[in-house]
Amino acid sequence: MIAYLQGKIAQLEPTYVIVDCQGVGYMARISLATFSTLQGKNEAKVFTYLQVREDAHILFGFAEPAEQQLFEQLISISGVGGNTALMILSSMSAEELVAVIRGGDEASLKRVKGIGGKTAARIVLELKDKIKIEGVAPASGEAKTPIWEPDPLRKVRQEALIALQTLGFTPKSVEKKVDQVLQNLGGDAKVEDIIKAVLKG
Repeated sequence: MIAYLQGKIAQLEPTYVIVDCQGVGYMARISLATFSTLQGKNEAKVFTYLQVREDAHILFGFAEPAEQQLFEQLISISGVGGNTALMILSSMSAEELVAVIRGGDEASLKRVKGIGGKTAARIVLELKDKIKIEGVAPASGEAKTPIWEPDPLRKVRQEALIALQTLGFTPKSVEKKVDQVLQNLGGDAKVEDIIKAVLKG
């Protein structure tokens, strides 16, 4: 059992992080929340969950223990796998997720890619009274004045498209959505903001 990884961040992308632990690089799949937290850091402690399947061992990483706990509660639901749980945690903040589940807001859950009506209902039914948020840090966000900068945004757009493809989208299905989000956010657009907006539909 790998409880956490602590070391240098060798590579960080919106969907995964590689942590160098004394010369050994461990890759862990992450949510946009963890991506945002780890950005700009050279070293980090990443809490992990190891999913063991017949065809693969998949490591999931979390910047905060509370997010890891939410992930584990989500995958305890029939029909919710690790990738789907990450999709949910990438689509909304931990605070929003807890509010959605406690409020029985199945419609918000159904807007997440891969979540159907039955699965949304199961999540609400089984987690409504036990989902926790203790220790979750408030999501950071500041109001900014949009400034259109084509060249930097071209790179952001490309990174967002690559990340969305990793999440299962086809380029044709999301290019227009990404461009629309870029227009709305302007020059301060970040990769994680674009992905979150697309995941929310």
